[in-house]
Amino acid sequence: MTTTTRTWFVTGTSRGLGLQLVRQLLERGEAVAATTRSTGRLLAGLDGVGTERLLPLEVDLADEAAVRTAVAAAVERFGGLDVVVNNAGYGHLAAVEEVSDREARAMFDVQVFGVWNVLRAALPVLREAGRGHVVNVSSVLGLTSFPGWGLYCAGKYALEGLTGSLAAEVAHLGVRVTLVEPGYLRTDFLTPASLALPQRTLPGYEAVREMTAAHQGMPGTQLGDPARAAEAVVAVVDAGDAPLHQLLGSDSLALVGARLEALAADVEAGAALARTTDIVDG
Repeated sequence: MTTTTRTWFVTGTSRGLGLQLVRQLLERGEAVAATTRSTGRLLAGLDGVGTERLLPLEVDLADEAAVRTAVAAAVERFGGLDVVVNNAGYGHLAAVEEVSDREARAMFDVQVFGVWNVLRAALPVLREAGRGHVVNVSSVLGLTSFPGWGLYCAGKYALEGLTGSLAAEVAHLGVRVTLVEPGYLRTDFLTPASLALPQRTLPGYEAVREMTAAHQGMPGTQLGDPARAAEAVVAVVDAGDAPLHQLLGSDSLALVGARLEALAADVEAGAALARTTDIVDG
């Protein structure tokens, strides 16, 4: 338990990790501005928890003006911001060729542009205070990739890149930045409530169909405990010295470990050709 109450601004809070995080923060006595597409669903999920220090905000994260209004409302209600958690997101399983322009833009609106809207609104508050912590919830699929997850990975890879740059830009301002990269959590992320499928499927992508079927059968068997994952997010902020990349889950560790080995093998295999493209003096 912290000795000082902090104010958290958390997105994507009516389900899964976001809901667990808000619940635990309120139980600790923290102040929480919680954005969601449905405040009714959020409040129903918090049944039994005191909500005196909760500011529920129904916000479309793709609407920059609405996000600015939400951040301003949090500052007005609680007097400032200490922690910003960009958690909102949803899954999408389809072959790259099957993803429509509309679907791609909708995903990036949430996973990339929505995060950017929150950062543009919140960072001036943290800069002025000379302190704060930004936690961007990525995924193991921000560090590796599988058939069918191209769109989701594209959004998470973009989030990884902008977060790495952000961390370097704001460290001297007293603002810490962390990427949280969970594996599979036992939430409704892989159910129709949070997993989008393509409007049309195309021949030749049997591996994607197999991946889709496997994931649709996964709910209830995932290794990750969302309550423990929420505890880990709080621990990252409490400690203040977490690495930029904080994996969550033994599955995440195993998958990223395999990816690092494969990347190292690729680098070594291509090293000789890489060196041939330098300008030769004289």
